[in-house]
Amino acid sequence: MDLFDPVFEHHLREAQRRGLRRSVRVFEPAAPGRSRLGGRELLNFCSNDYLGLSLHPALVARACGHARRHGAGATASRLVCGTGPACAATEDRIARAKGTQAALLFSSGWQANAAILPALVRGLGADAQVYVDRLAHASLHQGCRAAGIRQIRFRHNDLDHLDALLRARAGRPGRRVIVTESVFSMEGDRCDVAALAGLAERHGAFLYLDEAHATGVLGPDGMGLSGLAGGRVDLAMGTFSKAMGSFGAYAAGSRALCDYLANACSGFVYTTALPPAVLGAIEAALDLVPGMRAEREALAGKADALRGALRSMGLDTGASSTQIVPVLVGDERRALALSEALETRGVLVTAIRPPTVPRGTSRLRIALSAAHTRADIGRLTDALSGALEAVA
Repeated sequence: MDLFDPVFEHHLREAQRRGLRRSVRVFEPAAPGRSRLGGRELLNFCSNDYLGLSLHPALVARACGHARRHGAGATASRLVCGTGPACAATEDRIARAKGTQAALLFSSGWQANAAILPALVRGLGADAQVYVDRLAHASLHQGCRAAGIRQIRFRHNDLDHLDALLRARAGRPGRRVIVTESVFSMEGDRCDVAALAGLAERHGAFLYLDEAHATGVLGPDGMGLSGLAGGRVDLAMGTFSKAMGSFGAYAAGSRALCDYLANACSGFVYTTALPPAVLGAIEAALDLVPGMRAEREALAGKADALRGALRSMGLDTGASSTQIVPVLVGDERRALALSEALETRGVLVTAIRPPTVPRGTSRLRIALSAAHTRADIGRLTDALSGALEAVA
């Protein structure tokens, strides 16, 4: 099998030369907002555990209880063995929380986006016009590629540009689809969902909204920004693997849409259902999140304070307005060097480089958690100040 290793090693050397090689390292979870590496506890500003729920006793206990009662695995696709009551109940709760007729569970956000979009385009017609924010998540672009369509990309969060593109193609055949995120995972900014929904309505476009980084943190009861659009988001996708503390994803929309996806979406049809333990953790998170308004407000306040501190240091945080705060660096190697310098100071912050972000926009991605204290944020800014001096 190692006959082909020289090919792979060549690509790895090239990635190393360009400052783009990634590696998988083993970290142990410590307390929320912290990780352990080689016996050393580090402040963790990399995680998407925005509410600190991944270690919450209620999620752990419910996951263990479901595993004891129902076993370790779901054993098959839901269309083969049927749907368990916990799965059906979770979908009902998601639909109520999102204000939709129905919801459907998926294995992950990436899998949902990559599988739903091809099914959607098949249903709406191969001549569908698909308009995509140019900074949308890789899984959304992958879904469009799998659908075999040419994306019509609009400038990031520029609804005037989107409106102009829609108007310019008004006479062409094909249904219109708008694909974007409510909170952008690398920018930390958000789209104006209410204005976007109004624009989609005016142009008769189907609106697909990825709520992965909003679910649990923003919107009514923390259930995402689609709740601000008055029922005008046709499909809202979200995940349980970030602020909700566990794993899995959902798509929420009309009953007809969800029934169609259950028949046409390969990522649902041919995938084993979520295991009982995961469903237990999701249930517990859905119990907790609506009552965590104080934690959400505190998280937003900490993010505002951090942005202010970073800008006072002369650093560019872009258009961030959420718990995700980028520090725009530009050069790949400098971003990596800053990340490494922070780690030596006991702080984990990931260097985000191409192809995750466009070339020339490498950055440090700071992800805040409700578990982080003001003292933790002070330690972060002090460590960053030292790192900047070290790699100047």
